[in-house]
Amino acid sequence: MAFNSIVCVKQVPDTANVTANAMTPEGTVNRGALPAIFNPEDLHALETALEIRDRWGGTVTVISMGPPKASEVLRACLYRGADRAILITDRRAAASDTLATSYILSKAVETVGNYDFVFCGRQAIDGDTAQTGPQIAEKLEVPQVTYLEEVLDLTRDSSGKGTAKLRRNTGNGWEIVETQLPALVTVVETANEPRPMAAKKVLRYKNMVVPAEVDEVKAQQLKEKGLLLEQWTLDDIHADLERCGLAGSPTKVFRIESIILTKGGYVAVPATEEGIQNLVHELIVDRTL
Repeated sequence: MAFNSIVCVKQVPDTANVTANAMTPEGTVNRGALPAIFNPEDLHALETALEIRDRWGGTVTVISMGPPKASEVLRACLYRGADRAILITDRRAAASDTLATSYILSKAVETVGNYDFVFCGRQAIDGDTAQTGPQIAEKLEVPQVTYLEEVLDLTRDSSGKGTAKLRRNTGNGWEIVETQLPALVTVVETANEPRPMAAKKVLRYKNMVVPAEVDEVKAQQLKEKGLLLEQWTLDDIHADLERCGLAGSPTKVFRIESIILTKGGYVAVPATEEGIQNLVHELIVDRTL
């Protein structure tokens, strides 16, 4: 009763280190001006897929879209136990917003095929839109469950159709839902604790690269040693170029700012009825309430 998972992961700029150069003149994020990290909630999506494989069997395939440098997050996935890693890298996909990104990723998922789950982090820290996962589900025409906290049970009937029982966060509580498979699921950071990288896997995969990072001779040598990551272009996934990159991205960024709170110190509020009333009054005056 194995279940196959595809996990969409992203290498994102570290938004904790935003500088004045964080935005390009075209209104897109200047990723070269910021250090790149593994999108935090995508790690929890990966861990969920690995836990399903560990408990019920199956495979975990990881897909990322980005420049060749994004191979770093794919290696990090392999270090943690992913079975397959694919990088979609194509200059024609540059500056894709969530609409174009979700289209490209949906085409990649269809190209992989044979899946029960598509997992995504709830949102990426460079945009905080939480739109890409649900938009992928719409394009794949599969059910979606958002804000996953726990996979409770997975079953298959005699015809092979799968059903998942999941617990999702509702903001002020939780609910248990059932969905037919295949389905897309977005995962929140409270779902699990991502496993550490395995030392043996780090030693095995640390030298893996995508073909774009080396010349053809070196790529062939690495391929023979099993050290070449899969690299796809938009042509490989049969994408409509009018729906990719800037051409397929109606979103326009006006400005990127780093908000810094400069007020120092604190105000002690007495644990009395009068103290609480004064606090509420100040919050109303400041238009916080």
